[in-house]
Amino acid sequence: MIKFDQVSKRYPGNYETLKRISFEIEQGDLVFVTGASGAGKSTLLKLIAGLERPTSGTVLINNQNVSQLKAAAIPYLRRQFGLIFQDHKLLYDRNCYENVVLPLNINGIIGEDAAKRVRAALDKVGLLDKEKAMPITLSGGEQQRLAIARAVVSRPAFLIADEPTGNLDENYAAEILEFLYAFQQVGVTVIIASHEAPKHLPPEIASSIKVLHLQHGELV
Repeated sequence: MIKFDQVSKRYPGNYETLKRISFEIEQGDLVFVTGASGAGKSTLLKLIAGLERPTSGTVLINNQNVSQLKAAAIPYLRRQFGLIFQDHKLLYDRNCYENVVLPLNINGIIGEDAAKRVRAALDKVGLLDKEKAMPITLSGGEQQRLAIARAVVSRPAFLIADEPTGNLDENYAAEILEFLYAFQQVGVTVIIASHEAPKHLPPEIASSIKVLHLQHGELV
């Protein structure tokens, strides 16, 4: 469960990105954070994932107050999250397998256990036959699928995607959204930042979407 209570975020220069935001997200929800560029979407995602702390207000992640966590506890909080970025943030000097295994190795998971998880994640996004390929040889849609595999290999409770289809054509974008919906269907909380919620969705998906629309840092 994620709960924001009167959360504001102010950056140096007195620039207030978010203003007294309050909402709740339940486990297994499918949430779109929408709004124009500069509305505060990326800042909101960073606060959810513990990458930033609020200037005021309370952020609760599974009843843990993020503002009160010691610095040493933040990495353990972040293990609950899989993060997907618009620009992928792949390591282009490592092959697909090496990109996906990295978060497991950071968390001390190595050897055959890690290998099984990596191949399962690659298989889930249709890239099992590309494990030795270098990311630069993949299409834009394949690179984003690789980023999804890396995000889910640690079996996170929350999957956060910041503009995951922004640089993709319509077909690739629809494909990426289908992968994200599939994870929500098995109980993962999926939070997607986008300019707007997608249209023409299957009824079973459309009926389950929650939308948080931001305008000039306020929830409207």
